[in-house]
Amino acid sequence: MNTRLKDMSLLDAADFLKGPESLEASDNESFDVMDPGSGMPICSMKASNLKDVDRAIQAASDAFASYSALPARERATLLLNFDRLVRDNLEDLAWILVYETGKPLEEARAEVQYALTFSWWFVGETERVQGQVVKSATNPSLRFLTVLQPVGPVAILTPWNFPVALFIRKAVSALAAGCTIVAKPSPETPLSTLAVANLLHRAGFPSGSVNIVLASYRNTPAIGQALCTDPRIKKLSFTGSSRVGRLLMQQCAPSLKKLTLELGGLGAYLVFEDADVDGAAAALVANKLRHAGQTCISAQRAFVHESVVDRVLKCIAAKLDQVQLGHGSQSTTTLGPLQTERSQQKAREHIQDARAKGATIYTSTAAVPSAGYFVAPTLIAGCTKDMLVFQEESFGPLINVATFRTEQEAIELANDTDMGLTSYVFTKDSARLWRMFEQLKAGNVGLNVGGSTTAAEIPFGGVDQSGFGKEAGIGAGLKEYMIEKSATMSIA
Repeated sequence: MNTRLKDMSLLDAADFLKGPESLEASDNESFDVMDPGSGMPICSMKASNLKDVDRAIQAASDAFASYSALPARERATLLLNFDRLVRDNLEDLAWILVYETGKPLEEARAEVQYALTFSWWFVGETERVQGQVVKSATNPSLRFLTVLQPVGPVAILTPWNFPVALFIRKAVSALAAGCTIVAKPSPETPLSTLAVANLLHRAGFPSGSVNIVLASYRNTPAIGQALCTDPRIKKLSFTGSSRVGRLLMQQCAPSLKKLTLELGGLGAYLVFEDADVDGAAAALVANKLRHAGQTCISAQRAFVHESVVDRVLKCIAAKLDQVQLGHGSQSTTTLGPLQTERSQQKAREHIQDARAKGATIYTSTAAVPSAGYFVAPTLIAGCTKDMLVFQEESFGPLINVATFRTEQEAIELANDTDMGLTSYVFTKDSARLWRMFEQLKAGNVGLNVGGSTTAAEIPFGGVDQSGFGKEAGIGAGLKEYMIEKSATMSIA
């Protein structure tokens, strides 16, 4: 990877305690960062210890008063500087993603471009959040005033599947609101977070406003708990599994921290008999093969009207045979590996479970590399509720299909889960689209689109076991990092 980067200093492993001149972690354990495309280590990193975490929190706490006092336009200017630097370094960030996540280069570039929609969006949003003045409905002499203020230092915990996009989305939201941050990336993908943090410092964000702590696989729970329980941290923003989200919520409860939790999904994908069937099938393949199926908005459960299911299955199988598996650095690769050997094993177990319970399995004819954590794209037809693929996120390139007969049955099947992050509907009936939008239990619904549910312009977040709180959108993304204060004033 080193030979691919124009600027190796992006990978400076400083913990950003009081700025880039900070001391590196000492007397700490090391952990390997793996290349999932080869199964080999990229480099070894020093993990932060709990003393480092304490220092990072204190740096964020010390910097908060002065940073939060900056005028909104100054914060917006810093974000604009950062946005420019990300654009200037897009290729380096993409190559880091290729080796750290296994994504093909074009898909890695797309992640950075997606991340830029948030840095650009929040440049403008920074100046737009205002309070309000309300006249009393009962007393003409009273006025009610509100003001929005940054909540305080924020802990950001990001997953490995979109380490650039999700860190940028959370970081620019918090920084735009006037909060300082302490971020902990996944131990699988610390390099991309360090690179983005370097760009934030180069953009001019002041010392202590951006702090990174690096967790190993072993001490991730302890560092997460420290961030949750420390009273100096006023908010936690986490993207990850529902299991871990519930644990973090429990740890945050004693200090009553403000929370944004974007958790797991078990998305439904509904294809009605009047849909553009070929288009819906193609969109389903694109949805499921994005980052080898390792996305929380992935359609885990596809429900296809029985009258068109054969056509849908034929189209999916044909497209799976066109896939080229390989290392993300190879120009011919269209599908990369899974992130870890554990991920690879889970996907295989899901396939075996479905086969044992009567599903029909079609595996892509594409050649599977012998090195790295690869799983061939697989179509699983005839799925039933008792199969693991309909109970858990596979986080792999598995397309799981069942059938339905009526609209009401489709709604009941889609909503038969305690998750509620995303769902997708394909039909040419505009009234049905509206009914689906209102009746599906999901925080985000794609209507004749297979993946555009996480744009910077709209709020994104789940319901039920998929979490709560919103990211991005008009006003919503900033307000998650702010508190609203009210005042009453007499003009008599």
